[in-house]
Amino acid sequence: MSTVNPQPLWQPDPQRIARSQVTRFQAWAAEHHGAPADGGYEALHRWSVDELEPFWEAVTQWFDVRFSTPYARVLGDRSMPGAEWFPGATLNYAEHALRAAEPRADEPALLYVDETHEPRPVTWSELRRQVGSLAAELRALGLRPGDRVSGYLPNIPQAVVALLATAAVGAVWTSCAPDFGARSVLDRFQQVEPVVLFTVDGYRYGGKEHDRRETVAELRRELPSLRAVVHIPLLGTEAPEGALEWDALTSADTEPVFEQVPFAHPLWVLYSSGTTGLPKAIVQSQGGILVEHLKQLGLHCDLGPEDRFFWYTSTGWMMWNFLVSGLLTGTTVVLYDGSPGYPDTGAQWRVAERTGATLYGTSAAYVMACRKADVHPGRDFDLSKVQCVATTGSPLPPDGFRWLHDEVREDLWIASVSGGTDVCSCFAGAVPTLPVYIGELQAPSLGTDLQSWDPSGKPVIDEVGELVVTNPMPSMPIHFWNDPDGSRYHDSYFDTYPGVWRHGDWITVTSRGSVVIHGRSDSTLNRQGVRMGSADIYEAVERLPEIKESLVIGIEQPDGGYWMPLFVQLAPGAALDQALLDRIKATIRENLSPRHIPDEVIEVPGIPHTLTGKRIEVPVKRLLQGTPLEKAVNPGSIDNLELLHFYEDLARKRA
Repeated sequence: MSTVNPQPLWQPDPQRIARSQVTRFQAWAAEHHGAPADGGYEALHRWSVDELEPFWEAVTQWFDVRFSTPYARVLGDRSMPGAEWFPGATLNYAEHALRAAEPRADEPALLYVDETHEPRPVTWSELRRQVGSLAAELRALGLRPGDRVSGYLPNIPQAVVALLATAAVGAVWTSCAPDFGARSVLDRFQQVEPVVLFTVDGYRYGGKEHDRRETVAELRRELPSLRAVVHIPLLGTEAPEGALEWDALTSADTEPVFEQVPFAHPLWVLYSSGTTGLPKAIVQSQGGILVEHLKQLGLHCDLGPEDRFFWYTSTGWMMWNFLVSGLLTGTTVVLYDGSPGYPDTGAQWRVAERTGATLYGTSAAYVMACRKADVHPGRDFDLSKVQCVATTGSPLPPDGFRWLHDEVREDLWIASVSGGTDVCSCFAGAVPTLPVYIGELQAPSLGTDLQSWDPSGKPVIDEVGELVVTNPMPSMPIHFWNDPDGSRYHDSYFDTYPGVWRHGDWITVTSRGSVVIHGRSDSTLNRQGVRMGSADIYEAVERLPEIKESLVIGIEQPDGGYWMPLFVQLAPGAALDQALLDRIKATIRENLSPRHIPDEVIEVPGIPHTLTGKRIEVPVKRLLQGTPLEKAVNPGSIDNLELLHFYEDLARKRA
C-alpha cells in the first residue's frame, strides 16, 4: 500500500471541527482527566488507549451516566477474555434511553416510515408511557431479571418499545426479522429459551403482504419455554388463540420502573451469521453497550438532540440495536420498514429526505446499486439536512466514495465504518474532525487499540495484516450463551494471539492513521505469497457494468497448487464472451495484481449471502473442497439455498 499522501476527498471546515462534540469532549477531558489539550484526534486517541480508565471515566461523566450505586474502579480486571468493567456499579440502559422524555415530551423520539414513505412520529412522552405500561405488564406475567424475551418483528416502533421494556425489567432481549424462516429463528431462539415472544402476523415488503402466521405457530410449538406470546396485528388479523394483544399491554399510563442491574448484567443476545453451524449467541451487557454506544454515537457520529438518525436495517442485524441506541443521545431515530429498493432504487434517499435525516446510514452494496442504476440523489431529492452518509456491511469501494461525493454533495462527510456483531460497535470509522480519503476509514475509534499484525504478532503500518484489538472494549461479549467453560468464546477470538482480540479481517493501518478493510482473513487470497482480500477483487470487477455481483474463492490444492475461480452474476443482457473475459482479467491485472487474475471466470445464476446480506465465501470454499452441503453450511443462515446447488454440482464435476 502506498504511503504517498493523496488529497483528501473531504475536509471538515474549522467551524464544524470547533462545534463537534469530540472537540469539546477533548478540551473538557484535558481539564478534568489529564487528556492532551493539543494534537487533535490523534493525540486524544493515543491517550484513550494508553489510559483506559481515565478515558472511560471521562466518557461516563461527559454523558452523565447515572450509576445508582457507585463503581469501585473503572476496570477491575483488564485481561481478555474476561475484562471486568465498573465493578460494583448498577444502572439501567432503558432509563438512559428515555431521559429526553422530560425536557422534550412532545418532540418525536421515533419517526416510523413504511413503504408509503410517509413518516409517522412517536413522541418521547408516548414512547416512555408505552414502555412503562409494557414493563409493568411483563412483570405481572412473572418476568424477572435475566429472563429472555424474543421478538419476531420488523423495524417498527413496537420493537423498540418491547426492547426498552425488556431492559427496564432487567430481562434479556433477542430478535429476528420476520423474513427469517422458522428454522433460522429456532436455531437462534432455542439456544436462549425465551419466556415471552413478541410477533407480528406478517409484514409488507416490495409492495406485497407476507403472512407469517404459520411460521409464528411453528415457533410457538417449538419453543416450550414460552409462557406468553404477544400479537401485533401489522396486517390487521385477529390474535391467535392464547396470545395477548399488544394494545392491551401498552394502554396504561404507567410511569416506568427501571430495575437497577449490575454493569455486566446481560442486555441482549445477538447472533453471528451461523453459516457453518449454529449461530454464536453473543451476550452483551447493559453497562458495556450503554457507554460504548454513547461514545460511538455521541463522539464519533456527533449525534445530539437536534439530529435525526436513519440507518437502513432490520431487527436481525446488530445495526438495528445500534440504531435504537441513538435514543441515548436524545436523537430522533428513524425506523424504516420496507424494501430498500421499492418502489424504485432511490427509496432510501426518499426516506432520508422526508424524515430530515442528518445522519443517514446504509450498506455499501446499496450505494453501489444506486451508482449502477444511475440514481442521482442530490439532483432528485432535497438532502440539505444530511450531514453524513455512513456505510457498513462490507467495505465501501473507492468508486462508492467518489459517487457519493459527486452525486449527493461535495461537502458531504462520508463515513465508511467497520466493526462487528461481536462488539455491536465500530472498531474504526467516523470521526467528524478528520479528513476523508477515498477508500479509507477515517481512523480507529476512541478507546480501541486497533492494530494490523503480521503472522508473528508484530504490528505493521502500510502493510496488510490481521485486524487485532489489544485492549478490552466495554461492549465485548460478557460470554456466549450455552458456553459454560468459555471455550467457544475463547476459540472465536483469542486462539491466534493469546490475550488479544483477533477479529478475522485483513486490514491496513496507513501511516496517516486511517484504515483500509480488505475483507475476511479466513477467505484470503494468497497467490505466491501475496495476500489480498476478496473485497479488493469485488471493487475492481464490479466496476464493469456487465457484472452485477461476484464471488472469488481461493482453494489450496492437494498437489500444492492453488485454484482461484471468480464467479460472476451478469447484469441483464450481458454475455460472458471473450471480450468480457479479457476486460475482467485486464481490470484485475491493472488495478490490483497480475498474480490475482482468476484461473477461471464462471457465470453463476446468483451469489449466495447470509440473511444479513454478506457474501458467503467460506461455505462456498468448503463446498468446492468436497464438503457435503449439510456440513459446509447452516441452511437456515442463507438467503437463497438453491444457489448453493450450483457450487455443489461444480465440485462434483471437478472431482
